[in-house]
Amino acid sequence: MKNKIVLLWVLSVFVLTLSSCSNDLEDNIKLLKKVVETSEEGISETTLFNYNGNEIVSIDGAQKRTDFIYTDGLIKKTVLLNKKNQLQETIEYSYLKGKLSEVQSLGNYRIRYIHNSDETVSYERFTIVSTNQQVKEFHGTLYFENENLIKDDRILDNANAGVISNYSVSYDYDVEKNPLFQVTGFRELLNQSEKISLNNTVISTVIKSVSEDDQISSSAIIYKSFYTYDLENYPKERVSETAIFANGNTGYLKTQYFY
Repeated sequence: MKNKIVLLWVLSVFVLTLSSCSNDLEDNIKLLKKVVETSEEGISETTLFNYNGNEIVSIDGAQKRTDFIYTDGLIKKTVLLNKKNQLQETIEYSYLKGKLSEVQSLGNYRIRYIHNSDETVSYERFTIVSTNQQVKEFHGTLYFENENLIKDDRILDNANAGVISNYSVSYDYDVEKNPLFQVTGFRELLNQSEKISLNNTVISTVIKSVSEDDQISSSAIIYKSFYTYDLENYPKERVSETAIFANGNTGYLKTQYFY
């Protein structure tokens, strides 16, 4: 009887220890709650992130708001609201064995993904012209390493006859924590580019090339970011002299992260 009591006591302590460790792991996950972006002119915009547990509910900024709808732990739909003109865009996500297979912006575009055995992902993007007509814009390949998207190579399919147009962007990372990687289902959204990666982008290199009549022209642009981190190795501040704005322009941008 005494041995049974001792055994039960040991088991109880073991279960409590496991529970405590589990809670510690959950507590160590930091979710991004607010981002403040400030331009060189001192103009600031705030974006708020709302959650239900580890599932993201909405990203609410000054210009637009995105609402997320889940099914079985996967993001199945997003609804984007442009606050300036009140226009909405609905994007639906389809999966095969838990991996993204298609993204469709209703009435606008469609992207199909194929996950290859070498861990690359091939994709094709189509513009939806009408109910019965789609035009291929481009196709490409995504390359991954250590849970980071390191390269996106694509060939434009809507170039003029006899013209081969290529676009490539490669990413270099720090070794610290990207807070969006912890959000349930977010890392599956291949259309979110480097935001789905484990770490934070410090350098993005964009190379464009056009080949016509045996003549090749190319250009390269490098975008750099510099981070400071908190005590738990999450980004606290990001500064870029060459940030890309919504209107396509580039310039200084300071981004502050709050959890």
